[in-house]
Amino acid sequence: MTPNPQPAQGISVVPGEAAGPILSLGEPLSFWGGVDPGSGTIIDVHHPSHGASLAGAVLLMPTSRGSCSGSGVLLQLVLSGGSPAALVFCRPEDTLTLGAIVAAEMFGSTIPVIRLEETAFSVLAAAKTAQISSDSITADGRIQISLRQPTHEDIELSIDDRRRLDGSEGVAAQQAMRIVCSMANQQGARALVDVTRAHIDGCIYAGPANLLFAEKMKELGARVRVPTTMNAISVDYDNWQRQGVEPEFGIPASRLADAYLEMGCQPTFTCAPYDLPNPPGLGEQVGWSESNAVIFANSILGARTAKHPDFLDLCVALTGRAPLAGAFLQEGRRACRSISIEFPKNADSAVWPLIGYLAGLAAPDRVPLLKGLSNATPDSDELKALCAAFGTTSAAPILHIEGITPEAACQRVSDKDVAFISRQDLAEGWLKLNSGPAEIDLVAIGSPHASLAECQALAKRLDGRALASGLTVIVTTAREIAALAEADGTLATLRMSGVAVITDLCWCSITRPVFPSHAKVVLTTSGKYAHYGPGLTGCIVRLGTLDECVHAALVGAAPARLPSWLT
Repeated sequence: MTPNPQPAQGISVVPGEAAGPILSLGEPLSFWGGVDPGSGTIIDVHHPSHGASLAGAVLLMPTSRGSCSGSGVLLQLVLSGGSPAALVFCRPEDTLTLGAIVAAEMFGSTIPVIRLEETAFSVLAAAKTAQISSDSITADGRIQISLRQPTHEDIELSIDDRRRLDGSEGVAAQQAMRIVCSMANQQGARALVDVTRAHIDGCIYAGPANLLFAEKMKELGARVRVPTTMNAISVDYDNWQRQGVEPEFGIPASRLADAYLEMGCQPTFTCAPYDLPNPPGLGEQVGWSESNAVIFANSILGARTAKHPDFLDLCVALTGRAPLAGAFLQEGRRACRSISIEFPKNADSAVWPLIGYLAGLAAPDRVPLLKGLSNATPDSDELKALCAAFGTTSAAPILHIEGITPEAACQRVSDKDVAFISRQDLAEGWLKLNSGPAEIDLVAIGSPHASLAECQALAKRLDGRALASGLTVIVTTAREIAALAEADGTLATLRMSGVAVITDLCWCSITRPVFPSHAKVVLTTSGKYAHYGPGLTGCIVRLGTLDECVHAALVGAAPARLPSWLT
């Protein structure tokens, strides 16, 4: 039967050929923490398609969400032969697209990326198989969807940009600029923007692909052009051998860190770069990666950065330039959905990650304005927890909070795009994240990295009392924060109780045996880790209040229940 031609209903963002069964996901997915980089299986226990295999499938989902490290997971899957056959979206998407761009640009491995109009996306989602070429998709052997190539407007490039593109500043700078320009083209950016600093997320070891990329760029002579901090890595850099980490993991993970250090990055090793001295200021244009850091910088500090995927973060650092798109632009920062929240009276700090998590579910693909919180007085750590949890369930790089964040007052949202988070919604969300066995094996603090105030609060509550037999408490934090906590006696108090404080890695990159081998049930104050932890560790990970975590640390148990402010 002759296929029925249709007008072009999509864009071939990364052209290529593929065929396979269709796997359609109604809900976005973060590849980091949501997909096993070794097998391509969905490991996000909160996702409706948990357990499904992406390998060889034509994967449809509206867009991605969550971690910037998804690009590294995709590249690992592509290079190991376990990736989806193709990626099809119906909304803008950067993280996985960038992974596909790097696979094609640097490794000659193509995975097609397509962006369809809503109608064509729905038609394809109802089909069982698809065959893809650079100009069409044939579904079930009979339905044809025509594709067009993206319109590549000439990007406005500076003299220095052109010098890098023509190789005058070396092969590494040329490769980095090619990737920056490819990303700018797919985002529809007409120009690039200078950044004052960068933050690298790609130093987390998701698999050999991360190391292959970094060492290849290093061997090409790469050097960062702007001050560049590094995210948490996957080992305690100085102590992993003493901690019993297997060399098969520890050596490549530390080599990955070394590669970035040799390219001129600073050994900050923290996922909370906003807690370092001299954070970005209002309106400052920076090139940050790491989802929680991007959202905090945009939302709380009022700085400007896109949510740069891993690998693009290094390219931005090497060139000092980023696509002028997304949250660099006023239109990319504009709130599109209003979310009214029924804020509980007498709520403690645990309400903030809960609100962030539910707000992300209510605005998975757009910037929200949160209302109903103006009488609350969240501190920096509470806002950090909100931003981190929001970043697990939403793709948006920024949020606004009426009466709290610097750009909220100028937001004007249509009354046709509204959502409501009731007290009942909060209770149901808490039960979802808090459920599990009462007996606790491990208390996890510091996702994102614990601040000095958070270390002090835990030390004050424990007050030197011994932990319950067989229970472990670990705090992950930045080197700089650990030094301050050492100087003021906080670490001594925590050690008196038996708490381990570990630097350089964080909960989303920790592995056994640093993560205790005996642990089966984990209690955490982090909404981010309560979401990602089960998939990353195979354990039950429960969200709790700080008081519950301290109680569990002392007695070994914390029954699943609503906090007092939700009863």
